[in-house]
Amino acid sequence: MTLVRARSDIVLVALAFLAFLAAWQAIVALGRLPAFILPTPATVASRFAVAWTDGTMWPHAATTISEVVLGFGAGSLAGLVVGYGLARLGLLARIASPYLVAAQAVPILAVAQLLSLWFGTGLLAKVVVCGLIVFFPVAISTMVGIREVDAGLLELARSLRARRARVLVDVELPAALPVIFGGLRVGVTLAVVGAIVGEWAGPDKGLGVLINLARGSLFDTPLLFATLLTIALVGIVAYGLVTLAERRLVGIR
Repeated sequence: MTLVRARSDIVLVALAFLAFLAAWQAIVALGRLPAFILPTPATVASRFAVAWTDGTMWPHAATTISEVVLGFGAGSLAGLVVGYGLARLGLLARIASPYLVAAQAVPILAVAQLLSLWFGTGLLAKVVVCGLIVFFPVAISTMVGIREVDAGLLELARSLRARRARVLVDVELPAALPVIFGGLRVGVTLAVVGAIVGEWAGPDKGLGVLINLARGSLFDTPLLFATLLTIALVGIVAYGLVTLAERRLVGIR
């Protein structure tokens, strides 16, 4: 039954994608739009292939992917630790929560400019931007997941004189994993956004830089669309990897 449903979902996604391409082509044809305004799907696909084969895309994509991986890892780890502290230490939650909300309300583009001033335009600034944008959803989901652990399970562990570390590993984390992975799925897509925003702050390589080049000095709209497609694919693959890890650790729900 699960296999049949998966095949049905794939077919529906493929049909929706074909409908999207058809609508895109119709808009270009009926509106008689020039390629520098809205290129056709075929033009974008051709430019996408050329950009990857002639070496234009790969250096920028590799830079962005490295930023996403490092930033997601750092932000997730910090979010897990802080989220657990917020869940189990009431005083910490009361003190830190207003500051976390305030930090989340500050536009990440402004933060990226500030971090570039502090750390320069190298890899570190972009990793910090990614980490910051990933941190909040992971911390909140961890806090909620830990707080929702069945109190009966915790009492049982204490009655068995389980150490705090054993309670965390054997009771709290397994029970909270479904909620935590919800935050991780949101965080990994935001990591891609954070990498692009960080690259707009002044570095010389990355998909965000290629976007600026394509719409600026190169005036290459098909390349701009091809870069956006690459960013979308990076996000889809990253989200898929987190979902796969969730299914391995939690199971299909």
